[in-house]
Amino acid sequence: MEIESIGTPALWIGFTVFVLAMLALDLGVFHRKAHEVRVPEALVWTAVWICLALLFNLGVYFWFGSVRALEFLTGYVIEKALSVDNIFVFIIVFSVFAVPAKLQHRVLFWGILGALVMRAIFIVLGAALLAKFHWVAYLFGAFLVYTGVKLLVQGEVEVQPERNPVFKLFKRVVRSVDDYRDGHFTVVEAGKRHATPLLLVLVAIEATDLVFAVDSIPAIFAVTTDPFIVYTSNIFAILGLRALYFALAGIMGQFHYLKVGLSLVLAFVGEKMLLAGVYKIPIGASLAVIAALLGGSIVASLFRRPA
Repeated sequence: MEIESIGTPALWIGFTVFVLAMLALDLGVFHRKAHEVRVPEALVWTAVWICLALLFNLGVYFWFGSVRALEFLTGYVIEKALSVDNIFVFIIVFSVFAVPAKLQHRVLFWGILGALVMRAIFIVLGAALLAKFHWVAYLFGAFLVYTGVKLLVQGEVEVQPERNPVFKLFKRVVRSVDDYRDGHFTVVEAGKRHATPLLLVLVAIEATDLVFAVDSIPAIFAVTTDPFIVYTSNIFAILGLRALYFALAGIMGQFHYLKVGLSLVLAFVGEKMLLAGVYKIPIGASLAVIAALLGGSIVASLFRRPA
């Protein structure tokens, strides 16, 4: 399969510099001191990241046309929706390890920075596989349909980050202390460096994000095979995830049917990939279906009667 990309070396470098600059501005200026992020602040930053993504989408439209712009927007919506599961995991991880509220932004910042690197690796590998082996697209599609059906029929799954194999291995081989030590990831005691619980929390978040990336990356490749569009839509969604967590953490439990919507979205994009050789669903129609599934699940959740 021949993959065409709008991403020139200059665009890749420019976008990477932009992301690093925004992250430096975020941590180095606006969140230089550890503090508890309140809902109003989180809503402002959520709006900032969404506006930046939409401005980028507008630039894609003017420079590369409506098709690429719709591909970016659809990929962004899919990844933003799938990232909701990450928010659930953040809540559980912070609860299990009793992370102080003022330290949560710091660990999420570095956790999402690590996620950006992992997603980039996954996207490069995925694009290389699709370019060399066309049948991988059908494998991705089948996997997404299976994941969507599994998510739909299974009950509530108890997430236990402390049982993650990566986390357990880290805990076994790295010396650790028991307290958070003012937000440091490591400290030196008796001439030896020890990990604090904050570093263990970071490992737990990175390990669980690795699992979520397995679902989200194939889902965006179902929309477009352009690595630059896949990467930028994914990265913009991940960049806003930290602010979205602080904005929605207190009300996530009210979206009872959102998981149904997410499962149907995964199944739909999987079927889209499987049918690509027979009929290519227009990108505009795909975006409309995905928006209807997610919007319908949210509306249904809001009108659900209390148990």
